[in-house]
Amino acid sequence: MHPVGLEIMIDMIKNKKFNVSNALLMGWVFLMLVSAAQAQVLRAPGGRSGLSSTALPELSGASNSSDATSFKSPSEPTPADARRQSSDYIVALVDSEPVTNQEILIQMQQWLSQMSNQRVQVPPPSVLLKELMEKVISEKSQLQWALQQGIKVQDAEIDQAESSLAARNNLNIEEFRGKLKTTGISLKQFKMELQNQLVLQKLREKEVNSRIKITENEIDQYLKDLKSSVSEDQVQIEIAQILIRLPEGFTPEQEKKAEEDIKTVKDKLVAKADFFTLAQQFSQAPDKALGGRMGLRPVDKYPELFVNSLQGVKVGEVVGPIRSGAGLHLLKLVEKSSLSNELTSNQTHVRHILVRASGQDSINSIRVRLFNVKNQIDSGLADFAKVAREISQDGSAPSGGDLGWASSGMFVPEFEETMNRLKVGEVSDPVISRFGVHLIEVLERRKNPMTLKEQRDVARNALREGKFEQAFNDWAREIRGRVFIEYRDDPQTLTK
Repeated sequence: MHPVGLEIMIDMIKNKKFNVSNALLMGWVFLMLVSAAQAQVLRAPGGRSGLSSTALPELSGASNSSDATSFKSPSEPTPADARRQSSDYIVALVDSEPVTNQEILIQMQQWLSQMSNQRVQVPPPSVLLKELMEKVISEKSQLQWALQQGIKVQDAEIDQAESSLAARNNLNIEEFRGKLKTTGISLKQFKMELQNQLVLQKLREKEVNSRIKITENEIDQYLKDLKSSVSEDQVQIEIAQILIRLPEGFTPEQEKKAEEDIKTVKDKLVAKADFFTLAQQFSQAPDKALGGRMGLRPVDKYPELFVNSLQGVKVGEVVGPIRSGAGLHLLKLVEKSSLSNELTSNQTHVRHILVRASGQDSINSIRVRLFNVKNQIDSGLADFAKVAREISQDGSAPSGGDLGWASSGMFVPEFEETMNRLKVGEVSDPVISRFGVHLIEVLERRKNPMTLKEQRDVARNALREGKFEQAFNDWAREIRGRVFIEYRDDPQTLTK
């Protein structure tokens, strides 16, 4: 069951910066792999990839249109149009560096892929292509500035990003590179693009963050507003139900059958059967798979009939049967709490097994080894703590891998992201970080009052995040203004 309330707002704020930047990076690269293959159907023979000057192999069946093939020139092609459509061409220069039409097409496919499941209105092709061209120009100007500032990315950082990207998509490195190969993009091309994105990320973090100033008065006001956003008397509850339905216009026989069925279930409860198990077996409500749990929510978000029926009931008690328009219900009060304006943070008691890569063991061989360990732990053939003491290469090994209670931001992103998804008692699949490969198990979770310093850190991060977009846009315009831009031609989809 996921907690709700003020502490979720806190955790979202504390993690937002990483989630946004990391998701943009990883999502961009993975979409690049898909998009490069899709964009090939738009390129006439001899066209060049926007990723490098090396030509990519053509896909067979190019007449099968992808989303982007619906973008056609609205008028009859002129001879100049025909020449442009026969091959890739330069649409702009950033100083002396070309921006090719193919680069814009790949950006368009990435945009379409990202928006395909979000029901976003697609702008006219001419508008979209020009906006994406400006985006590419802006990125090229930033990369040139990063070069002047001496910002570099080490090979180890690129390798780590590749490993993380593969792991996030449940692939090992060989499988990931196999997928890459099917797109026609070479490993060298891919790593160059990945390097560019890592450089941009470093540059933006260095230059944009330094522009954002947060005052102590702003922090005071933010905390005041945050605490006042939740009233002291706001109550939240979770109800679980077992429903035996009565059809519309039910007959006396159907009513009698429903009453007998609900009585049978109630008798099992009296005999100490588990409510949630019975809900999975007998309930006819959509939430039966969840044991009838309807979620922790404010009282006013539940039907008034349910709330009134549970007046004076203690947590854990069951009432009913209650008749509604849907049928007969047994209701259990699972949890009841008051939302407090005290600032709290979610903490996790976690342990792990860490195996580091070495000359003898590659990342992939370690992943296979730890998959086998996980299967043994899950099947009860091995004990997590015992295995940690035997094979873990972390300082926590003598204590069975126990890392104690951890607040948000204490671990590297790959580790923390996986930890936050796990249920209590669940062991993760192998997770790759810059330290090696981990197996992670969550032992407990709790809410802990935040210290004054933690509260102010949270407020500072939230205010910084709120100012980041404007600061970034101002900075990006300044960087763009330092380069010479020559527009050559409008970008276009390459029709057959």
